[in-house]
Amino acid sequence: MRVWSLLKFYTLLVYSFMFAPIVVVLILAFNSSQFGGFPIEGFSLRWFYELAENEAIIRALRTSIVLGFLTAVIATTLGILASLALVRYQFRGKNWITTFLISPVLVPETVLAVGLLIFLRWLHMPRSFALLLIGHSIIALPFVVLVVQARLIGIRRDYEEAAMSLGASPVQTFFQVTLPLLMPAVFAGALFAFTISFDNITATIFWRPSGMETVPTQIFGMLRNSVSPEINALGFVMICITVGVPLLAGALARYFSRKKV
Repeated sequence: MRVWSLLKFYTLLVYSFMFAPIVVVLILAFNSSQFGGFPIEGFSLRWFYELAENEAIIRALRTSIVLGFLTAVIATTLGILASLALVRYQFRGKNWITTFLISPVLVPETVLAVGLLIFLRWLHMPRSFALLLIGHSIIALPFVVLVVQARLIGIRRDYEEAAMSLGASPVQTFFQVTLPLLMPAVFAGALFAFTISFDNITATIFWRPSGMETVPTQIFGMLRNSVSPEINALGFVMICITVGVPLLAGALARYFSRKKV
């Protein structure tokens, strides 16, 4: 019992050390003082109002939302098609394709970012929003494939065969039988893809065109100059989005699962 108590205490210390900086940012976002520090002088929403009036940050937030939405659409669409091919069909080179699709998870983002950038430079293609979108889709695709595959494996092929035996075409079977059963995984995969794109900074620094900023790169640029109280407010918004979206994905997945049952 004593060993388990020490293990629990050590685990609590580790998690406290990991999450303490996040808690500090959340608290300082409401500090009325211009100089972040403790003790807090008072509660204020001043920095959130100034954040809303900062055109550069609003522009970066708009870019991140659009980029995340498009990444979620592309990665989810390709992930559904890839999962259907890998789970429902047998073909030559299936294991190699599976490894290729999952490889962005295994390769460090810096290596992947530099490799794709060098390849495109070899093709004489400049950095652009399209390149950034392709890169984020590549990074998010493995997560969508893993989530959708796990759900698709649990769906019996009998449902699809029964629909086709009653006269439904393969396309009708997919949209009326398979896709509704896949919806929990589709929603979860799409929201995870959005979060991965929205929160990415390592690869974005290499792929973004000159003059374009996302929220993480905007924060990085602000930290290089000075530590402004607006950064704490922006960090609060980032934490709420990056934590809230996966929680929403899990809640939607459980809701749709119970609804289908």
